[in-house]
Amino acid sequence: MKPFAYHQPARIPDAAKLLTSIEDSKLVAGGMTLIPTIKQRLANPAALIDLSKLGNLSGITDDGATVTIGAMTPHAVVAASELVQTKIPGLSALASMIGDPAVRSRGTIGGSVANNDPAADYPAGVLGLGATIVTSTRQIAADKFFLGLFETALESGEIITAIRFPVPLKAGYAKFKAPASRYALVGVFVAKFADGVRVAVTGAGPGVFRVPPMEASLSENFDPTAVAAIRIDTDGLTSDIHAEADYRAHLVTVMAKRAVEAALS
Repeated sequence: MKPFAYHQPARIPDAAKLLTSIEDSKLVAGGMTLIPTIKQRLANPAALIDLSKLGNLSGITDDGATVTIGAMTPHAVVAASELVQTKIPGLSALASMIGDPAVRSRGTIGGSVANNDPAADYPAGVLGLGATIVTSTRQIAADKFFLGLFETALESGEIITAIRFPVPLKAGYAKFKAPASRYALVGVFVAKFADGVRVAVTGAGPGVFRVPPMEASLSENFDPTAVAAIRIDTDGLTSDIHAEADYRAHLVTVMAKRAVEAALS
């Protein structure tokens, strides 16, 4: 492993300044993705900027219409939160399915969303709920945040501070996971609002994406049967050692049905 500098700032402006002033520096939250990547020599940052001392980035609040989760809040806290379980049980269920107990204890929602791994769970929840990503400089709608494989709309020096979720009428998540990693081969998040339904898919392609035909059908009839006959085009879907594109396309429909069932239950 190549040597690197280590910084632990106490304020967001200090962290942002370090990030922009040190070339090839990386932010680290829980480190559940970054540290293994460094150990495998797939990343060689010149410096790590640890966000763990920024205590104001943790916690969950509610203003009635939205639930706001601090970027440094661990997955286990979201999964166990009575507030999230009451307001958005589908999001709590999603958090409980991430990795294993160690990953859920260390990994953070902000780190997961910023990394935008194509098989991560949180991007499906963020996009499916139409959340707003709050950063150190602005607010970004989920539809404009996820740009592609490990790519987001975050600019140099910009740090996620919180994610604001609108409270849906109903929401559910279902995933078919890889046995070893517990990453999603395919995961589908479904959210029903007064003005329609949103469906977001993770694991199936190079990044999280929405499925307009399913959204239109579920907006008319929020029932698993509404998506049972909808087939996803395999163009652009991932084929790898875990599953071929046509199998992932099939799983999108299956997981969408299960997500709706979870929302209704």
